[in-house]
Amino acid sequence: MKAILAFEAAARHGSFGAAALELNLTPSAISHQIRSLEESLGISLFHRVGRVVELTDVGRNYAESVSEGISVIAAGTRSIERTGKSDILTIHTVPSFGTQWLMRRLSRFSAQFPEVDLRLNASVSPVNLLAEEADFSIRYGPTFPDAGVVITPLPAETIVVLCAPQLAEKRALRKPADLNPQTLIHSEVNLYTWRDWQRDHPGTQLKLDRGPRFDRSFMAISAAMDGTGVGLESRLLVEREVEEGRLLLPFGNEGPSMVCHHLCFLKAKAHLPKMKAFRDWLFDQLASSTS
Repeated sequence: MKAILAFEAAARHGSFGAAALELNLTPSAISHQIRSLEESLGISLFHRVGRVVELTDVGRNYAESVSEGISVIAAGTRSIERTGKSDILTIHTVPSFGTQWLMRRLSRFSAQFPEVDLRLNASVSPVNLLAEEADFSIRYGPTFPDAGVVITPLPAETIVVLCAPQLAEKRALRKPADLNPQTLIHSEVNLYTWRDWQRDHPGTQLKLDRGPRFDRSFMAISAAMDGTGVGLESRLLVEREVEEGRLLLPFGNEGPSMVCHHLCFLKAKAHLPKMKAFRDWLFDQLASSTS
């Protein structure tokens, strides 16, 4: 490595003397290092005419490669200096899970693992884990594995009827049939819909063709808090809103249970400490949460 650094400096300056000044060495030490490198490679890197040195064609090509490599190392060093010495964990999640459940808990992870910095991305489009666009991907619905990707189901979630407290009081929602005349809020991408709920509750005749429709659960939940109508969502996603009294579950905490989300990650990275730390922490949080 010393010989390569001596060669790069001499090639850049076009002088053994200038390279010696930069590296705090003598010109003869620079000459010796470069001669050693030439013997190791079996080629001449410089033409030497008296005190004048000039790169050979091979030496010029090699100097470009060496300079590029040193630039990459320098850029990596600057990156560490800018970002600090933390380990970065990138998590990709579907928006509603991230907004309604995960994001509000990430401070707990950071407090427990201060050496890991989190980066959270949210979109409905799947990321390419093989291209290392993220360390983890939390996906909704059926998920099919790519080669080398581990898919772990998150705990089953309970689907519940929910609405604003003032709406429940005004409409006297006490039994399933009381929903027949109500405005229903539809989450169009959910695995369990109002049509499924009506099927599971014989005697109900819901207005399935009416009511606002959303393609994200967090928007449907917001509409329910505003009193727009009655929603049907995972209890996991409305945990805080129910605890704070902004939403009410008129028919209680019970409902159909199903696996909605999956955690995806590369098998080759599963052993990394930051990966194991987040995986264990996530399932501990889910176990202590109402689902």
